[in-house]
Amino acid sequence: MTAQFPTLKFLIPVQQKTHYAIAMNHYFPPKKIPPINRDPQPLPALPADSSAGGAVWLERVPPLLLPYVLLMRLDRPVGFWLLAFPCWWGLALGGNLQVENYLLFLLGAIVMRGAGCTLNDIIDRELDATVERTRNRPLPAGMISVSQAAFFMLLQLGLGLLVALYFGRLVVILALAIMVVVVAYPYMKRITWWPQIFLGLAFNWGAVLGFVVATGSVTVATILLYVAGVFWTVGYDTIYAHQDREDDRLVGIRSTALMWGADSKWQIGVCYGAASLLLLAAALAANHGTAALVAVALVSLHFCWQVAGLQVHNPQDCLMRFRSNRWIGWIVTLGLLINH
Repeated sequence: MTAQFPTLKFLIPVQQKTHYAIAMNHYFPPKKIPPINRDPQPLPALPADSSAGGAVWLERVPPLLLPYVLLMRLDRPVGFWLLAFPCWWGLALGGNLQVENYLLFLLGAIVMRGAGCTLNDIIDRELDATVERTRNRPLPAGMISVSQAAFFMLLQLGLGLLVALYFGRLVVILALAIMVVVVAYPYMKRITWWPQIFLGLAFNWGAVLGFVVATGSVTVATILLYVAGVFWTVGYDTIYAHQDREDDRLVGIRSTALMWGADSKWQIGVCYGAASLLLLAAALAANHGTAALVAVALVSLHFCWQVAGLQVHNPQDCLMRFRSNRWIGWIVTLGLLINH
C-alpha cells in the first residue's frame, strides 16, 4: 500500500495539496498488484526449425530451463550428431575401440555445439528477429538477456575444456587452435559467399582430434578424412541454407545456397562426390579393408539420393534431406569400426 501521513495533510494549505499529492505519488508510487492467474502458462512459441519430436518433450521442460535448452538446440539433435561423427571417424580410423572415448566425444560435441549455437545467437540476435524461422529463438524473443546467454556459453566452453583435458595436452592445444575459426564463423556470412567452408573447417576438426587420441599423431589419412568432412559439410549445409534463401537475400546474408542458386544441385553433387573420393582415399591410406569400402559405396548411393530428389524451393524437403545426413555418419563409423 502507498505510505499515508494523515497528520501532515492537515498542516498543508489547500492550494498546496495538489503538489503534495504529486510529490507523494512520485516518491511512493502505488503498487499495482497483478491479478492471480491460476491457469497453466502455455509453452513459449518454439523456433520454426524445432523438430516435431523435440516439441513434444520440450513441453515438460521447466520454463526456467527452456531458453537454455533452445540455445543448445537440444530440440534439434542432428546438429550435435553431425559434430560428433567426425570425432568418431577419427577414433575408428585410428583403431580405437574404447567406448568411453566415443561417449566423451559425444558429450563434448553436445556442449561445444551448444556453445557455438549460443555464440551464433548472440551475434545474430538482431538478424534472427527478422527471419521467420528464427525469430522465436530465446534472444530475439526476449526469453533471456545477452549476459545470461554469454554466461551460459562460457559454462558450456568450460565443460568442453574438461573433456579435452581428459584426452591430454595435445588435444587441448588442437582444440584451442580451432576456436579461431569457431569464433569467426558467425561473421563469415556477412563478408563471404562461402560461410559453409568455415563451418566445415570447424565441424570436422574432431576427425583430427579423434585420430590423435587413437594414435597420438596426424597422418595423411587424417588430413584426407578431415577434408572429406569439410566437403560433406559444405554440401549438407548448402541444402540447409536453402530454407532461408529469401530471408537471407533480404537482410544481406551470404551463403553458397544464394551464390549457386539454380545450380545448387550439381554443385552439391560435386561436394558430395569429392567427399566420397576422399573418404575412400582415407580408408585406403589407413589400410582399412572391405567393410570401409562398402561403407563408402553406401555413402555414395545416399549422396545420390539426396541430390537427385532435392527440391531447393521446398523448405520441408531441404530440412528432411539435411537431417538424413546422420545416416552418413553412422555408415562411415560402422564401416571403419568393423575392420577392427
